Amino acid sequence: MRRPAWVSAAAQPADPAQANDYDGFAEAYSAETENSLQNAYFARPAIITLAGDVAGRRILDAGCGSGPVIAALRDRDAAVTGIDSSAGMLAVARRRLGDDADLHVADVSSRLPFADGAFDDVVASLVLHYLEDWGPALAEMRRVLRPGGRLIASVNHPFVDHVTQSPRHNYFATTSFTDEWTFDGQAFPMVFWRRPLHAMTAAFTAAGFRIAVIHEPQLDPAARELVPDDFDDLSTKLSYLVFVVEAPPAVGS
Repeated sequence: MRRPAWVSAAAQPADPAQANDYDGFAEAYSAETENSLQNAYFARPAIITLAGDVAGRRILDAGCGSGPVIAALRDRDAAVTGIDSSAGMLAVARRRLGDDADLHVADVSSRLPFADGAFDDVVASLVLHYLEDWGPALAEMRRVLRPGGRLIASVNHPFVDHVTQSPRHNYFATTSFTDEWTFDGQAFPMVFWRRPLHAMTAAFTAAGFRIAVIHEPQLDPAARELVPDDFDDLSTKLSYLVFVVEAPPAVGS
């Protein structure tokens, strides 16, 4: 149904009018990704591991989807708020997390409904690669972080399509492409933006962040029982990049 992160899509030119309609497949997407290799054994464990000890920390999950990262962080005693542009995904999240979950429909590229410095951390799992321009989203994430706070963000690895796609795209250009996801026999076009690694790091620093970690997650060892014959091979594949960037403390603090 979904291509693995290490396999190139048959990329097509993206139609700007096409929407990434998560409301149209929220239930099916949540069910599929709950235990998928890409989400449950590559991207999600990397975010949780890099977050470390989060007990007592105020965390914003930007693009929280159906809430699996929120659930994992709450289990570690963090106080987590979630935002997503899809009301359908948030409805699934609320069933998972309970009626008292702090969830808001909000676009990560728009003004967020939070005060300056409201959070100790922001996590953004597989969100930024939907955006042509990272600037507005990163500026808002920087604004709602306290001085010394962290943004932990995972994105599609920029090398994957470049090394697997034929003909290769211009690695140095910021370009869009359309992938096709299928749920219950219905196709949904999904528009993504790819950019070179140096453009990613430049976007973080332009937003006032200091880069602390660039991590390339490998397959979680817990997946060995799920794919015993393929585990060793899949453990060698590129998947995502995870950045930990910091909002520098105020001068003199």
